[in-house]
Amino acid sequence: METHEGTAPGLDLEPAARQIRELIGTVDDRQLAGPTPCPDYSVRELLGHLLGLTVAFRDAAHKKIGTSTGTPPTSSLPVLPADWRTALPPLLDELVAAWRSPAAQEGMTQAGGVDLPGQIAGLVVRNELVVHGWDLARSTGQDFRADEASLHSSEALLAPGDDDRSGPDAIFGPPVPVPADAPLVDRVIALSGRRPDWQPGG
Repeated sequence: METHEGTAPGLDLEPAARQIRELIGTVDDRQLAGPTPCPDYSVRELLGHLLGLTVAFRDAAHKKIGTSTGTPPTSSLPVLPADWRTALPPLLDELVAAWRSPAAQEGMTQAGGVDLPGQIAGLVVRNELVVHGWDLARSTGQDFRADEASLHSSEALLAPGDDDRSGPDAIFGPPVPVPADAPLVDRVIALSGRRPDWQPGG
C-alpha cells in the first residue's frame, strides 16, 4: 500500500465496498419498499443513503467541500435515482480509490455537514459501509461477510464514550446488550444500536 513519509498509510475500503457491490447485485425491485433496521428507511432509502454517503466521502477524501459534503444526512429522506444499479458500483470504486491516497487522511475535511479530521472521516466511512452493508444484507435476506479488519475498525469507532446517543441528531442509537462472547459482527452491530437478531417484520 502506498505510503508517504510521516503520513498514515492509505485506507483500504475495498473489502467493505466489495460486499456492498455484491449485495446490490441481487436486490429485487420488489424488496425496495421493505423495512430495514434503520426505522426511518425502507430499502429504497437505505440504498439512496448509501449512494449519497459514497459521493460525500469520495469528495471528502479529495477535500472537495460543497453540497455533497455539507448536507446533513438527517436533512431529508434520501431519494434513490432510477439508475442506481449502474450508478452505485462505479461510485464505490471512486470512493475506494480516493481513500487509498494517504493525502485523504491529512488535514481537515467535511462530511454530513460536519468538519472533522481526514483520518477520522476515513474511519467513519469505513464504518458506514460496514453497518449499512449489514442493514442491506439483513433487509434483503442475504449473507453478510464483512472482513475482520473492517469489523475491528468499527468496533473501536463505536465503543461507548462520552458522546450522547439519546438526542434526535444522534447517528446511532444506544448500544444493545449482547453476550461478551458474541461474534465480532454481532458486537459491532449491537454497538451501532441495532439488534443483531433483527429480521424484516420481526
